[in-house]
Amino acid sequence: MRQLRGQERVITANRQTSWAFADAFVAEDEALHVARERAHELGLRPVSPGTGAALRLLAAAADAKAVAEIGTGTGVSGIYLLHGMRPDGVLTTVDPEPERQQFAREAFRAAGFATNRARFIPGRALDVLPRLADGGYDLVFCDGDRLESLDVLAESLRLLRPGGLVCFEGVFADGRTIDSAAQPAEVLRLRELLRAVRESQELMSTLLPVGDGLLCAVRRG
Repeated sequence: MRQLRGQERVITANRQTSWAFADAFVAEDEALHVARERAHELGLRPVSPGTGAALRLLAAAADAKAVAEIGTGTGVSGIYLLHGMRPDGVLTTVDPEPERQQFAREAFRAAGFATNRARFIPGRALDVLPRLADGGYDLVFCDGDRLESLDVLAESLRLLRPGGLVCFEGVFADGRTIDSAAQPAEVLRLRELLRAVRESQELMSTLLPVGDGLLCAVRRG
């Protein structure tokens, strides 16, 4: 990697401070704190407060009534999505680990959401998503197996209504996505995902520098 000049070091430091400030700007309640702590205990990496707030905003902007989530975790991202969705909206959340989904159920309840606001489906994303309705979703949030990203993108496009949003979490891969050194297969797959989304004629996309990178795209009508 090239050596940073003095001014570049200042810019980089300022950006890191700004990102930290953006996360600190988001106030999280007790339900989110508990869900986040459970994630850490299980060795999971929940979305950052900044990423959660971005998802909440996008769900609200889309007036989302039906959202699909790949990667339930312990419910951190789900709480943010539910807060942004319409009061009668339903979150369909998919995860291969039923134990995680039980934690998420408790987290949603602690956050004040009725049980009928979420539908939990245990299983691998690529086994479950083909069973969901074509064009039936306003937003699809993807935080699952990075190696399945391109297949999940294809399924997400089928699920989304025109004007719907698809979002992928963690596309920076802790800086490895742009690192010129040899990278593991999951990072190479993320690069393919970024290229596919950027070049797609079906999508209008942007990359938000929140958390570990949030790739967002709108399906054109």
